[in-house]
Amino acid sequence: MDFLDFEQPIIELEKRIEKLKLTAADSESSVDLDHEIDNLIRKYETLTKEIFSNLSEWQIAQLARHPERPKALDVIQAIVPDFKELHGDRMYADDAAIVSGLGTIENLSLMFIAQEKGQDTKSRIFRNYGMPKPEGYRKAQRMMKLAEKFSMPIVTIIDTPGAYPGIGAEERGQSGAIASNLFTLASLRTPIINLVIGEGGSGGALAIGMGDSLLMLQYSIYSVISPEACSSILWRNPKEVEAAADAMGISAKRLSKFDIIDRVIPEPLGGFHRDPELMYKDIASAVVDEVQLLKNLALDDLIDRRRKKFRAIGEFQEI
Repeated sequence: MDFLDFEQPIIELEKRIEKLKLTAADSESSVDLDHEIDNLIRKYETLTKEIFSNLSEWQIAQLARHPERPKALDVIQAIVPDFKELHGDRMYADDAAIVSGLGTIENLSLMFIAQEKGQDTKSRIFRNYGMPKPEGYRKAQRMMKLAEKFSMPIVTIIDTPGAYPGIGAEERGQSGAIASNLFTLASLRTPIINLVIGEGGSGGALAIGMGDSLLMLQYSIYSVISPEACSSILWRNPKEVEAAADAMGISAKRLSKFDIIDRVIPEPLGGFHRDPELMYKDIASAVVDEVQLLKNLALDDLIDRRRKKFRAIGEFQEI
């Protein structure tokens, strides 16, 4: 298991517990060892709770990017056993950073549109580290319209550092593709549930993130810019990431105070990667609840509610 810097105090405890468990398995008199193991486990849980109850915005950002944190495809494969992937934008190419397709949860037929980062070096390169290109957003738009045609609710799974900023992407109309998606989402006549499972980075995330219900996992982040980029721009120093993250308020807890998100899904102690199976069940349950709620609304009311929601975000003063 990989550990982050702020988790270092619990590393030694975890190692001692594992070592004692191995010793107890080989020992004939394991009673005393079992007692010692129980004490260490209690100490481990207490320390872990203490650490995770006081995480800074930057520490939460690190958790959202944890190398062992399950990705979008992990979630889809766990909660949508009959998932059928659909490919291509019918214009240029099939962008592997966007995964889309059909599937059911509890007999609800749904369209899934997700950003996939990849799990290892090979898959991350193939998925372009979860940074979609214009053809990826155009594929997503094609799936949105397909879902609308067949009156299927849409579930988007957001996990991206942002849209790909390469020259080729700009030449093929990156900003136009994102803007077109936003225009489409604003008027789409079907329920849209957005779920942030890791990073929600800038317009790259918003291009599939404008919907009726925005759900975030407890240790995910959503922001207009990364803490690193904000630090470089405002402080002219890339090392001011902690101050940048705190100033922006990128965590689910901070964003919920401004009514930007609709629901925070709690994570297991230590984060999503500590107990993925439990998290998958909670995600599936939350998605079903939101779909059932939104399906009860008339389509005209649904769109009006969606537009009002986004118009209400932010504070400004007229001079």
